Amino acid sequence: MKAMIPVGGKGTRLRPHTLTTPKPLITVAGKPILFHIIDRILPYKPEEVILVIPPDGENIFKAVKEGFPHIKVSYAVQEQPLGLGHAIRVGLDLVGDSELLIVLGDTIIDITLREEDFNNDFMGVKKVDNPSRYGLAVIDQDRNVLQVVEKPNHFVSDLAISGIYFFKNPSVLRDALNYIINNDIKTKGEYQLTDAIQYMLNSNYRPKAIYIEEWCDCGTVESLLSTNKYLLHKHSIIKEFPNALIIPPCYIGDGAEISNSLIGPYVSIGNDAKIFNSIIQNSIINERAEVENIIITSSIIGKDSYLKGSAKVVNLGDSSEMVES
Repeated sequence: MKAMIPVGGKGTRLRPHTLTTPKPLITVAGKPILFHIIDRILPYKPEEVILVIPPDGENIFKAVKEGFPHIKVSYAVQEQPLGLGHAIRVGLDLVGDSELLIVLGDTIIDITLREEDFNNDFMGVKKVDNPSRYGLAVIDQDRNVLQVVEKPNHFVSDLAISGIYFFKNPSVLRDALNYIINNDIKTKGEYQLTDAIQYMLNSNYRPKAIYIEEWCDCGTVESLLSTNKYLLHKHSIIKEFPNALIIPPCYIGDGAEISNSLIGPYVSIGNDAKIFNSIIQNSIINERAEVENIIITSSIIGKDSYLKGSAKVVNLGDSSEMVES
């Protein structure tokens, strides 16, 4: 089995952070979003991880190669941002006849898959309160998927398609994507994976719906902080510092310096960050950032940045400086 992760999103809602760091490499709970996603794939032992990157995304590939030296990683370039369906079609050129697990690169999904789940094609689903925001699946009592719809204007289902798919025979998916691209079938101006899957469903293709446990969005500052909180509940690293109180759960990276400060709960601090005379809650302080004499909550401080003053909520990008007298 091979695993494919499309990582072409620009992350405009996470600016200014994505102006200098690709969205998949934005840090949450001590590691890049993409690394959390790959960690969740590894238990299923893929023979290769295929990244579908934008033209300027080779640094994403290099980061994964460095972070996961024990796995085979390759990449395909999506030259134009024509939609998720198009991105996957580009990546399929590297798949061959292998079984294929697709996981989207902008959400962290917790799901426990059993060996027997891989006997059938499947897609992950989760019940949601606001279905018009999502691609949706309509299923029968045996969890067979009957229909998929991309962000409908009227109610068809409350089961959101959650960004993980498995295809035993990816050539069927390849043919469906070729069909929608060659016939210029678009939804909301893009070639959608849901349109290709619906084309397959029209020919009696019947994947199973598998319910995921948790689905963590990383698309906005607010959702990234919420994801940080969720991940810290599952895995936190606490260290002791003189004249500092650390309230778990928190993540504190190597080389961090903290003094005369109250940290936590729900704070991630990157490697070599420095925090003095401050109170910080529900925030992400990235590597090599320096924070001094402040009280902040629900904030993200970019790497190599300097913050001093009395700000309450801050969204400071990389290599930036903010000083309040």
